Formats: sequence, C-alpha cells, structure tokens
Amino acid sequence: MTVIDISPSVMQFLLAFIVVAPLLGAVAALLPAPPGLKGKGPDQAVLRHGVTVTGAVLIAAIVLAVGFDHDHPATMQATTDISWIPALDVRIHLGIDGISLPLLLLTALLTFLCALHSYFKPPAGPSPKAFTALVLVLESGTLATFAVLDLLLFFLAFEMVLIPMYFLIARWGGDQRRAAAWKFILYTLLGSVVMLLGLLLIGLRSGTFDMVALATDNGRGLTTSVQLIAVLAIGVGLAVKTPMWPLHSWLPDAHTAAPTVGSVLLAGVLLKMGTYGFVRILLPIAPDGMRTFAPYLAAFAVVGIVYGSLACLALARRGAKGDLKRLIAYSSVGHMGFVLLGIATMTPTGVNGALFANIAHGLITGLLFFLVGAVKDRYGTADLDTLAGATGAALYGRAPRLGALLAFAAVASLGLPGLAGFWGEMLTLFGAYSPAEGLSRPAFRTFMAIGAFGTLLTAAYMLIVVRRVCMGEHTPHSQLSPAAPADAPEPSGTDPSGAGPSATTAPRPATPQPAATTPQLADIQTYEAAAWTPLAALTVLAGLWPAVLLGLTDPAVQKLLAGGKS
Repeated sequence: MTVIDISPSVMQFLLAFIVVAPLLGAVAALLPAPPGLKGKGPDQAVLRHGVTVTGAVLIAAIVLAVGFDHDHPATMQATTDISWIPALDVRIHLGIDGISLPLLLLTALLTFLCALHSYFKPPAGPSPKAFTALVLVLESGTLATFAVLDLLLFFLAFEMVLIPMYFLIARWGGDQRRAAAWKFILYTLLGSVVMLLGLLLIGLRSGTFDMVALATDNGRGLTTSVQLIAVLAIGVGLAVKTPMWPLHSWLPDAHTAAPTVGSVLLAGVLLKMGTYGFVRILLPIAPDGMRTFAPYLAAFAVVGIVYGSLACLALARRGAKGDLKRLIAYSSVGHMGFVLLGIATMTPTGVNGALFANIAHGLITGLLFFLVGAVKDRYGTADLDTLAGATGAALYGRAPRLGALLAFAAVASLGLPGLAGFWGEMLTLFGAYSPAEGLSRPAFRTFMAIGAFGTLLTAAYMLIVVRRVCMGEHTPHSQLSPAAPADAPEPSGTDPSGAGPSATTAPRPATPQPAATTPQLADIQTYEAAAWTPLAALTVLAGLWPAVLLGLTDPAVQKLLAGGKS
C-alpha cells in the first residue's frame, strides 16, 4: 500500500536528491548571496539558505515516505545501482527499506529544526557561512550512511560526518571545545581505521561489497574465522560511534563543549550511525561471528546502562557542580546500551526494540538538548547547582512553559508508558528474556534483570533533575518562613549587625526571594516552539501508536535475520 502512487524513477530521483542536495547546498552557502536575497545582511541570507535547503530535503523525505510501498517494507525501494569502480566492483548503490526510512526521516527533520533554530538564534562564533556549510555537509553524510548499500560507500559516508562535527565543536563550542573536538576526532578516526580493515576483509573474501547480496548470502561465503575477525574489527569502529562502554569517554566532553545545534545532531543522528551499522552489516552478513560475540556485546551494553545512570546520579546530586549537558550525554550512554542489548539478542523482538529505541532517543534527547541550550542561554550556565539555587521557584516559577516542557522531556526519557521511550526499552528487555537459538538464556536473563534495574536508576536521576531545575532547591523553614509576606518589615539593610528582632528567630541568609516576587525569565519564544513542538508531538505519537513504526521495521528485520528470505 502506498499513500500516493509515485513512479519508481521519481522515487529514485527523490532519494538521490535527499543525499546530494545538502552537499550542493553547502557549496552554494560559501558563495556570495545574490543581491536580491541578502535580506538584512549576508549572515541572515546564508542562515535562511540553510533553512531552505534542509526544508527542501525534509519535504523530499516526506514525499519519499508517502510514496514508499508500506505493504513491502522488507523490499529495497527507490534503488539506484551504478558501477563506480569496476576493478573493485564498487557501485553507487542506493536504496531504502523499513529499517532505513525512519532514520532518514529523523535526520532530515532534526537538521531542518536545527537550521530553523540557528536562523532565529545565530550561533556565537565565526562566520555563519562556514557554520551553515558544515551543517549541510553533516546532513549529507548522515543521510548517505542510511541510504547506501555498498560497504565502501558506507565507510565513506560514515567518515564524511567527522570533519564537520569536529569544526562545529572546535569553532562554535563552549569551554574546553578544542580538547573535546580533538578527543572526538581521534576516538572516531581510530575506530574507523579498524572498521575499514573489517569491511575490506568481508569484501575481498566474498568477492563483493554489495550489502544486499552479502545479506542474502547470510555469511555462507565467509568462514567462521573470517566472520569473527570482521565482527571484532567492524564492531569496534561501530561501538566507538554508538558509543558503547568503555569506548564512550569522548561523548560527555563533546556534548558539554558543543553548541546546542551540535549536541542535537550528535545525539539525535550521529550516534544512530553506529547501531545502524550493527543491524545493516554485522547481523545479516556475519551471523556466526555475531552469535559468538553477542553475549559480550550484551554484557558491555548492560554495564553501560548502569554506568551511565550512576554517572548521572553523581552529577545530579547537590554540591557535585554537575553540568546538565554532561548529564544528558551520560544518559545517552545508558540509552544506547538498551539499543545494543536489543541487537545482541539477535531476535526480531530485540532488534525491533533497538530500532524503536534509536528513533525514540533521537526525538527525546534532541528535544532535551534544545531545552538545556535554552536554559543555558537564559541563566548563562548549565551548572546544576547554580540552576537549582538560582531561585526558590526555579523554572516552574520563572518560565513555566519551559519548565513544563523540560519535565515532559525528562519523563519521556525515563521511559514513561504512553511516550516513545517506553516501547524500545520494553522490547529489548523482552528480547533478552528469550534470545536467539544458541545464546545462553540464563546469561541474557541476567542481562535483562540488570537492564531493568537500570530503568529504575534512570527514573531516579531524571526525577532529581526535574525537582532541582524545575522546582528549585528546598528552602528550610528556618531560612524562609512561609507566613512572612513579601513586603514584611524586615528589609535586608535594616540592621546589618543582626542585633534586631530578626536575630531572635534565626541567622538570616542572603534573603531568598519568595516565588511571588521572583523575576521572570523569557519563556518559550515562537521560534523555539516551532523547533521543539514537532519533537514533542512525535514523542507522544510514537508512544501511543508504536505500530506505525514497528509495522515498517518488523518485516525488514524478519527478512534480515532470515538471511534475505521474506
């Protein structure tokens, strides 16, 4: 069933346009703006250009989804297959199925929202021209990663995003941005070198780099030892990008230093490239090697779940001087642990849960980073102790809509039933309860129990964050009497020595303001509502109607795990 019947040639064009248009837009962004399009200035013109290009890509992605044959989501659609390097049988092979289409849409949506946000709140830093061009190159590389069906093209697209993200962090980031950018690029490049060796091993031993042909062969053309080496090599590169514990240490620094737009794209899109590689390449192409390493992958995943949650709890406690952006970065380590656990089960239930959790994490964490960026802009800091102690009422009293949306995103992140975060975690735990044949059930049920404990830890630190940032620190009765009116005759300068009537009650601290007189912050602006509302709405829709997404992924996953057979 297709919503609108679109010819195959138009579908091919749409997919090629989605991949290539941002790259062409990046080149155009560096050229002088035509006189009639400059608006108030060249900076505004180039930022508007970014909105236009990403908007066109998003529209093309939506039309592609509308024309997608939803009755056959396991079939590669909108395919283009052109010989590129005949000597190595490398082909420009593009196509989408039920696994890659949701990720394509997520990437196009988040990049457009980031461009829209940047137009109304330009990034603080060097030329907006370079910023816009880098965001567009980043979008092109990410979309290509989810659309290509050739191993070497996958590697090129996978690497294409590294340089733009490095410069976004190093040039437009905050404190310690250069060190964070270097850490990001070194970790990911070293992982990619190892991954390339594994991809070359598969291609040269099997005689083809075509991912569809390799998935259909289902590892029959590769010996077990080759599969083991390939899974180890490719898995390390993918695990760094995911990131999997203990290869995660670049992520908190990168998120803390990155600008808001960089954090949204890094968490919402780039982390998905690693887990997508596990599903698209390792599960179907090297199943025997994956079966051997699956218990170890699951073990690392659940350690990451618990470790990320404990790190967040440590950052959230009073007096820890924890950075809110850093806390959400550590929460991503835990959430991506659930994705890896689902993949490690090698079952349709677990892999579908992993793919669902991927999309949910992109929506929810993208929204969280937008919100934390807004809070940081208003307060001038993301330090939790400062945010919690700034006022007795905190966000609920100073910017109630912003506080309510932050609380919504937090409870969505902890997996509240009825919101997107719930289904992915639940399905991965179900998959771990009954893993694929040949995997140890006692081991995976132990992993399931540890993962379930991790959900409790997630709820704990998210609720602490909501209480501290949205409600503010608890003010002891000895410091602030609830009966005292706002204009009580006890002004702070009445008796500096403290030897007045107030000295009989308690030593007076730095006179906290009652909520009634708390100075207001700017609440959600129109452009912020435009950038955040789609993410909040999709979080609710995915939570209430998970069958829409699972109906796309499940047939494709079933075919993938069955060795290319529907």
